[in-house]
Amino acid sequence: MQIAIVVYPGMTALDIVGPYEVLRFIPGAELRFVSAEPGPVIADSGIFVMAATHSYDETPAPDIVLIGGSGTASATIAKDRRLLEWLRRVHETTQWTASVCTGSVVLASAGLLDGQPATTHWAELTVLEGLGARPVRDERIVHAGKIVTGAGVSAGIDLALWLVGKVAGDDVARAAQLVIEYDPRPPYDSGSRAKANAATKRGVAAIVGREAAKLAANEPGALVRESVALSGLAWRTALHKARRSARRRVRRPA
Repeated sequence: MQIAIVVYPGMTALDIVGPYEVLRFIPGAELRFVSAEPGPVIADSGIFVMAATHSYDETPAPDIVLIGGSGTASATIAKDRRLLEWLRRVHETTQWTASVCTGSVVLASAGLLDGQPATTHWAELTVLEGLGARPVRDERIVHAGKIVTGAGVSAGIDLALWLVGKVAGDDVARAAQLVIEYDPRPPYDSGSRAKANAATKRGVAAIVGREAAKLAANEPGALVRESVALSGLAWRTALHKARRSARRRVRRPA
C-alpha cells in the first residue's frame, strides 16, 4: 500500500509528522513525502526542515493521500495549480483521501469537498464553507465516502489511527496506539473553543499577532534555506542512497 503525504513550504510539521508515525504501522505500507519536486522543505516555524522524497509525477496512483495545513501558507498552496491537478487526478483512484487542519481547505480548493461535510482548524471553518464544503464543528474526524478530514493539528494523530483501523483492522490500530503511547492527559483542558475561557482566547490572538509580525519581518526559513540547501546533484545522490537502503530493508527476510 502506497501512502503519499504532501509537503510544502510553510506547512505545520505536526500535521503530517503525527500521522506519519501512525500510518507507518500499516503492514506493507510504503510511505513517501511528495511535492512538486524532491528536496528540502521548511516548515512554518522557519527552522524545522522536512524533505520531499518523491515528486507528484513519481506518485501517480497512491492508495492513500494525506495533506496537512498551515497557519500561514494554506492560502498560497491552495492556489497551486500543479498540486490541485494532482489531487484531483489521484483522488479518482485512492482508497482514502485525507486532510489534517487546513489541508481540507486545499481539498476544497481542488473541488473535492463540494457539498460534502468536512472539518478543519476551528479558525478556518468559515473559509471551508466559502469553498463549498459543509463545515462540521466540534468534531475531531469527519468522513464522507472515501474522504476523511481532521480538525486542527493534533487531530492528525486521531485521524491516522482511524485510518489504520479501517485499512489494517482495529487490532493493528490499537497496537500502533500503544507503540507510540498515545494516551493524552494534558495538564490543561483548553483544547477546544468550547472549553477555553476568554483569557485563553485572547492569548491565542496574541500568539497569532506575534507570528504574523515575525513573518512580516523576515521570510520564514530564509537563513535556514541557505544553510541546508543542497545542489541538485548532491540531493539526488543522497535521495538515491536513502531509497536503495529502504528497499534493502523491505526485502530483508523476517
